[in-house]
Amino acid sequence: MHDRAEVAALHPWNSALTVDQELAREFEVRLVESSTLAVRVAYSVLRNREDAEDVAQEAFAKAYRSFRQLRDRERFRAWLVRMTWRMALDRQRSNRRRVAREDHADGWLPPSGGSSTQPASHLEARERAEHLWRAIDGLSEKLRVVIVLAGIKGHDIREVAALLELPEGTVKSRLFAARQQLRDELAWMAQDHNIR
Repeated sequence: MHDRAEVAALHPWNSALTVDQELAREFEVRLVESSTLAVRVAYSVLRNREDAEDVAQEAFAKAYRSFRQLRDRERFRAWLVRMTWRMALDRQRSNRRRVAREDHADGWLPPSGGSSTQPASHLEARERAEHLWRAIDGLSEKLRVVIVLAGIKGHDIREVAALLELPEGTVKSRLFAARQQLRDELAWMAQDHNIR
C-alpha cells in the first residue's frame, strides 16, 4: 500500500486536487460557522440588508481566494469579521460619494403641520437614529467596531476581544471611550428630549 507521499510523487495532480478539496471543505465548514456574523457586521455599518448581503458575499469570495495563505485557521472568524468590516466601510464611503453626486436634496424635511402624533413620533425616532448613526460613523474605526459589536450587536467583551484579537482590557477601554464620545456628541439630544 502506498502512503500519501508516494502517491503524490507518482501522481502530483492527484495530491494537488486532494489538498484543494480539503481546503475547500475546511473553508466551507468555517464559513458556515461565520457567515451570519459577517452579514450582521456588514449590516451594522451599511444598515441596508441587500448591501450587507452583497458585501458579505464579496468578503466570502475574497476569503476563499486568500484562505490558503491564512496561517492560523482558528482565527478565521476574526479575520472574516475584520475583512467584512473594512469592505462595508469602503461600500459606505462609495455610497456616500454617489449620493452626494446625485443629489444633496435627499434629506427631505417633514411637513411642519402634521395632525397625527404617531407619524411625528416615528419621524422623531428616525431622526434620533440618524443622529446616533452619524455620531457612530464619526468615531475612529477602532472605537466604531467595538461599539457596534458590543453595544449594538450585543456581543460580550470576551466575544469582541476574540473576534478582534485584542485583549479584553483594550476592548473595555475602547468601549468606554466610544460611549463617552457618543454621550458628549449626543448630549444635546437628551437635553432636547427633556425640554419637550
